[in-house]
Formats: sequence, structure tokens, C-alpha cells
Amino acid sequence: MNIIIVIDDVLHSINTRVLLEGEPGISVHAAYSNARDALESLCTFCPDIMVTNIALPGMTGIELISRAKEMWPELEILVYTSYDDRDNLFSALKAGASGYILKGGKPRELIEAVYSLNEGGAPMSPSIARKVVREFHGASIERQYLITPREKEILTCIDMGLSYKELAERLDISVHTIHTHITKVFRKLKTSTRREALIKIRKLGII
Repeated sequence: MNIIIVIDDVLHSINTRVLLEGEPGISVHAAYSNARDALESLCTFCPDIMVTNIALPGMTGIELISRAKEMWPELEILVYTSYDDRDNLFSALKAGASGYILKGGKPRELIEAVYSLNEGGAPMSPSIARKVVREFHGASIERQYLITPREKEILTCIDMGLSYKELAERLDISVHTIHTHITKVFRKLKTSTRREALIKIRKLGII
């Protein structure tokens, strides 16, 4: 299988290339330090797999994934990054990535992920797979308790430590409206205090 690597850190890029090229059946066609050069190469050659970081200079890895999939829908893309947050994870998957592996794991994890991707799998680091599962569980729970997107947004902000006043300013609504939303959430979750509500929504995986 032919692979291109898009990693901005030179040493890390070299190590990744050496690691992959040492495996049977894997050929690294090229390595790039930025998304623009990678896209230019895709104009004339489509590898089987692209391994990319998210934090790239200029154009981000997320945008690279989206543009690369527009050019070559059959291209398999594996994100190889240190970012384990929800926003980057789901942005990458929605953009077209089929795998998400965190840096810092055992070298074999990346190798197995590449093989898996080439065989039609969707490899993910265990902690990333858990986040995906929790997201689906959370969505199911939200439907069960009829939690609205606005209520989830408010709960997330409260969990971050924002006061009702700060929350009202951020969302450009009144403190009274915040209280109304919170009261509705208490009723849905069958809780009576903010602390109880936060504990319950964390256990349910809503946030």
C-alpha cells in the first residue's frame, strides 16, 4: 500500500516514515510538513492512505482532510495526533477521516492502524473509541430526557465553572432565562440542585 505522511515536526515525520517503511507491504510515497504541499501532490497522485497530524502550519489538518476527500473520495485518512479533545476528534471524522490514533502509544499501534485502515477498518486509540461510544450514549440519553441543544450548552458552560451571570453574557440572554432553562433541566433529570444535576449528566455521558 502507498502512504503519504503529513506531519510538521521534522523528526517525528522521519521517525514515522522509518517505522512504516520497515513493515512488509507498506511504501511511503512522500512526507510533507504542511497541508498545502500535500494537496498539491494529490493533484497528480492518490495514495492508498494519508497519515496526517491536526496541528499543521497554515491550513489545519481538518481542512486538509476535507479537501483531500473532495479530490479523492476513496482515499483513506488516518489522523495521528496528540489532540484527544471532542471537537478535533469529531471534526476530523466528519471531514472524512476513518481512523484516529493518539501519539505517545506503542509504535505497533500505528502500524496495526494502517493495516486495519487498508483492510476497511476504522482504527482508533482505546480512549478515542471510548469518546465515540460516549457520544452515542450521550445522544441517546439526551433524547430520552428530552435535553435540548440549548440546555446542553448551558449545562456544559456551568460544568466549566461559569456563573449564571457569566453564562448569560456569553449566550447573550438574561439571567432569568438561564434560571428557566436550569429549572426545566432539574425537572427532566429529577434533581433539585445544580450539583446533583451536574453529577447525573456526567454519569449519563451528556457532557
